[in-house]
Amino acid sequence: MRFAIETWAPEYGAPIEDAALVDSGEVVDVDVELPFAQWGPRAPAQASRPPGSYAFVDGVRRVDARIWVSGDDGVARQGICATYAAGVVCCRGTEAKVVAAEVRRGAFVGGGALGAEAITTRHGTYRLHPVASEEPDRLPIALQDAMGELEHRVSAELGTAAVDPDGLLVVDGPLRERARLPGAVGYVKTHRTSYLPDGGDRIVGALGAGERTPLFLIGGRWSRWSWYLRLPGVIGHAWSGVVRCEASADLPVAAAILLADRVATGLPRFASVPQKDPRAPQNLFPIAGLERELRRRLGDPALLLRSLRLAAA
Repeated sequence: MRFAIETWAPEYGAPIEDAALVDSGEVVDVDVELPFAQWGPRAPAQASRPPGSYAFVDGVRRVDARIWVSGDDGVARQGICATYAAGVVCCRGTEAKVVAAEVRRGAFVGGGALGAEAITTRHGTYRLHPVASEEPDRLPIALQDAMGELEHRVSAELGTAAVDPDGLLVVDGPLRERARLPGAVGYVKTHRTSYLPDGGDRIVGALGAGERTPLFLIGGRWSRWSWYLRLPGVIGHAWSGVVRCEASADLPVAAAILLADRVATGLPRFASVPQKDPRAPQNLFPIAGLERELRRRLGDPALLLRSLRLAAA
């Protein structure tokens, strides 16, 4: 019997969330760079040069307290008070610097938050975020959406200013609205969905460190170019160290191929290692450093919880 240990620490789940990836349901064209029958691992073109600078955008979130809010109708509804943040770290040569960080606090209350209002404490105000559904599972989703909106704003207003004209703007997760930002690349660490036809998994499993798949085009509301890339590290199973990248579908095919090669040339240098990061190698060193700084700026959880209790009293 053979088995492999997932490199990610168990408390972070797994980079592949299901034994069998769910079909995306989107229209995917896999023949844009090469016919799928000719697919195989691709090393970056020898003439490809890495970006001159990198701006990495990411966000963090934390639930500070679970609350019950009694509305005008006398019904008590569940909610959460949470703090979330987004920021940008810029890398040039061997220097890495956090150039932007924004922190928000919010009270996410279910049932439309009838009669609810912002919660003011000695150490910050939690702005009201009404959530239409009364299902408790919708509250963390609303928090995730609010953090995503903040990441999008930080990307658009601060991320693009932090990167050189020939630089790379790496945003955590799918591109979506950020596809219009110059030099933006979506960086997806966790795989839930299958985009490739039968046989695609074998090609992904054959990737070596720094190699990528050919490009494929994902249709739908957020059309984008995409490709898989393997980062350096121990290959315990077929998807070890594999990330999926996205680029704007507005790019011509030749420009998208050039961008994919530049990403494959540049990003592997930032791959983390297991002894320093529980989500190695996908959680890149600059992103891990940005996450630590953002979590520090979230504030002391015990102090915030005490402030919320005093405000409730």
